[in-house]
Amino acid sequence: MASSQEEDFEAGAELDGERTDSAVSSLAGVTRSAAQKLLGEGMVLVNGKMCTKSLRIKQGDRIHVTLPEPRPIEANPQNIPLDIVYEDSDVIVVYKPKGMVVHPAAGNADGTLVNALLAHCGDSLSGINGELRPGIVHRIDKDTSGLLIVAKSDRAHLSLAAQIKEHSVNRIYEAVVRGVLKDDNGAIDAPIGRHHLERKRMAVTNRNARNAVTHYTVIARYSKYTHVRLKLETGRTHQIRVHMAYIGHPVAGDTVYGGALKREEAGLCGQCLHARTIGFVHPVTGEYMEFTSELPEYFTKFLSNIQ
Repeated sequence: MASSQEEDFEAGAELDGERTDSAVSSLAGVTRSAAQKLLGEGMVLVNGKMCTKSLRIKQGDRIHVTLPEPRPIEANPQNIPLDIVYEDSDVIVVYKPKGMVVHPAAGNADGTLVNALLAHCGDSLSGINGELRPGIVHRIDKDTSGLLIVAKSDRAHLSLAAQIKEHSVNRIYEAVVRGVLKDDNGAIDAPIGRHHLERKRMAVTNRNARNAVTHYTVIARYSKYTHVRLKLETGRTHQIRVHMAYIGHPVAGDTVYGGALKREEAGLCGQCLHARTIGFVHPVTGEYMEFTSELPEYFTKFLSNIQ
């Protein structure tokens, strides 16, 4: 039997009076017809009860949705060059270029970092996250470049995952953001959850959200942009991109959270965001290890263009 995933939502004011199929479509990120099919199959409960697609939702209603698991995608080894920064029998630190997806998913079944890791490491990857994400302890977005730690053993995976959960992994990014930041440094403390209407986006919200904190320091100011260093205290999906947009300084090139590209950003092909430094306690030796990568060419070229 195919597995499924279950999600719980609380209807906000914006859904008050909406039909259930429309509300489920917005909350679960599925089409209206898919929402109607879920309702017809009894996969949606409103306040613990099955309902029709035309039932009107009220603010505060609890909506439980059971989503069928998508058809599995195989992760196969592919001979893709890897930029390895460090490797031993338990961990591997790699540099992920802009444009590479971390693990296979719908629309990106191959050409991912996982496909490359499988070819390089064979069976020597942690299996805790399943066959589609072997060894993957954390990830960065497709159009973000930078350093990633990968676990080559289950004991390493458990240790690294615990360090991430405890916020003890040192993750420092650099970005170019729109506008000129007034303060030299600061912290953005704002919870992040799924956007209430666009399920593929995240947003600062108090609904079904988790706490998120990003610290920033200004490196240089330009006429229309600011070069910043960003330290993650937490690691929510799209955290830096969401937080910088929230304070009115979206990451340059980010069309998801920053809208249309500015003229200067035309050649960026995605956000100007780089995971530059990563530090962690080695899961076996107990030694603190830290690695820093150079700023990639797209980043330095953009800095040169805006000077």
